[in-house]
Amino acid sequence: MNTVKQADIYDRNDKLILGNCTICPRECRVNRFEGGTGYCGTDAGLNIASVCIHKGEEPVISGREGICNIFFAGCNLHCLYCQNHEISQNGSIIRNTGTDFEAVLDQIVKILSEGIPAIGFVSPSHVVPQVKAIINGLISRGHKPITVYNTNGYDKLETIRSLSGLIDVYLPDYKYVTNTISSEYSDVSDYPKIALKAIKEMYYQKGSTLSTDQNGRADNGLLIRHLVLPGHAEESKKVLHSIAEELSPGVHLSLMSQYLPTVQVKHHPVLNRTLFKAEYEAVVETMEALGFRNGWVQNMDSNVNYRPDFNIENPFE
Repeated sequence: MNTVKQADIYDRNDKLILGNCTICPRECRVNRFEGGTGYCGTDAGLNIASVCIHKGEEPVISGREGICNIFFAGCNLHCLYCQNHEISQNGSIIRNTGTDFEAVLDQIVKILSEGIPAIGFVSPSHVVPQVKAIINGLISRGHKPITVYNTNGYDKLETIRSLSGLIDVYLPDYKYVTNTISSEYSDVSDYPKIALKAIKEMYYQKGSTLSTDQNGRADNGLLIRHLVLPGHAEESKKVLHSIAEELSPGVHLSLMSQYLPTVQVKHHPVLNRTLFKAEYEAVVETMEALGFRNGWVQNMDSNVNYRPDFNIENPFE
């Protein structure tokens, strides 16, 4: 892909940032117009792995019709257990339709025209200029869908501030509060501090209320996700305490039991199994004891429904 050709889709400030990349907290300071030599492995192109209708998100996010999810390749974390490892690691799958700006807009508009009112940007922390360009491109075509920022939580505070007014619903992960665990599992020691700052900014922008339209679909607000990992129920309880104490037990939560070990962790001493029911129930009990009153829990068999295959056009079919 000729990334220089894509430069005209970005405003002046984002061009400068991509030329000396400080988009995410890693601040690699590489020139992404000259290639993907930073931690995320992506250049200044769109780096889109898939654009598809996805019905597997929280009911308030997907709605009845599903959401038009834009899955970006690359990532600024390298989580050992990533279910999207086909596209998140360096050398990821990038479909031809994900390289041309107008073609991507055509894809999104086609899905929107089918009655899908929302678009989700999945793993966008390292491609925020691209996110802005897509939103502005859709607006220029007369479309203003509900925008969902579906992030791993490792976002730079200033970058989240730059999204104020462009993002309707923030959907961040809050993975860990312990540095050693984040370092071992996601290759970053400062995740707890960085993620909390970013989520606090999202909370500042949106507050505790997750508003919905007449069909029950979220159209503005904040929904925090947390995946309970096998062997780490106590860490999950600490995450919930952090949210209750640093934000509010009134925020909306998605407490996930869907962990499914991938081939990358089949020999890992802890992560090589599914979650025990007792582990998840203990975390749910803590959530209730802390006074959380808004959100979603999952069935223990939910993990069979969330295994994507990014080698096909619709990874979740």
